[in-house]
Amino acid sequence: MFQGTVTSADGTTIAYTAWGDGDPIVLIDGATAHRAATPENAQTAELLAGEFQVINYDRRGRGESGDTAPYAVEREFEDLAAIIERAGGGRPATVFAWSSGGHLALNAAQAGVPIARLALFEPPVIVDDSAPPLPADYVERLDAAVADGRPGDAVALFMTATAGMPEDVVAEMRGSDFWPALEAVAPTIAYDGRNVGDTMSGKPLRADLWSGVRVPVLVLHGRDTWPHLAAGAKALAAHLPTATLKAVPGEDHSTTADVLASVLRDFIQGA
Repeated sequence: MFQGTVTSADGTTIAYTAWGDGDPIVLIDGATAHRAATPENAQTAELLAGEFQVINYDRRGRGESGDTAPYAVEREFEDLAAIIERAGGGRPATVFAWSSGGHLALNAAQAGVPIARLALFEPPVIVDDSAPPLPADYVERLDAAVADGRPGDAVALFMTATAGMPEDVVAEMRGSDFWPALEAVAPTIAYDGRNVGDTMSGKPLRADLWSGVRVPVLVLHGRDTWPHLAAGAKALAAHLPTATLKAVPGEDHSTTADVLASVLRDFIQGA
């Protein structure tokens, strides 16, 4: 295992951990998550390190990575490109992404970042009435809360609007030990909102949304996950001509490292 940093195009320092050697696999977290908060990434990497070089990095503004204003989704494409350059000298990498990290990965592939294949676990997509749509002013409300010094309100909005948690449950969570850690990454929640765009609007995905994504895509969902996440995964797989849909053991928007490592290995070897 090796820990290091790369410098993104705008000068931002992006921190990462790498395991193993071989063809590169890059792991991308979803909203609020980073290396210290997702031990399953390290567990997955350790299971794959004998065959691949696996890199897990902190997205900008989280964990040990820096941040540089103003934010634009293109800056995260550049972060990913810098990580891929570090991993494989510019060779296209397999990219696996959790949740809304999948939107970042798809958007980066659309923008031309050198990606060989994509594996996406339950990217949040709402194209029907299986769940309430994301509020049209979601990103603006997040930005306003952070700008006003109310990071907890940004976290609460994320949990109620995207995760569907009841407001009274979220209110109780504000007193928990882990709440300050969520507030610390609150400014980055809007980053995911910008990458998600209108894909949680309850309307069909735009035909040209990821029309430039030509690489193999594996869309995963847990067999026992929340119904709207399975529906979203199915809708995304149907939208992408190169996609395959696969249900794996898992529930509540998660799966285990042994399941994930096996699926990624099979996907890379069979693609």
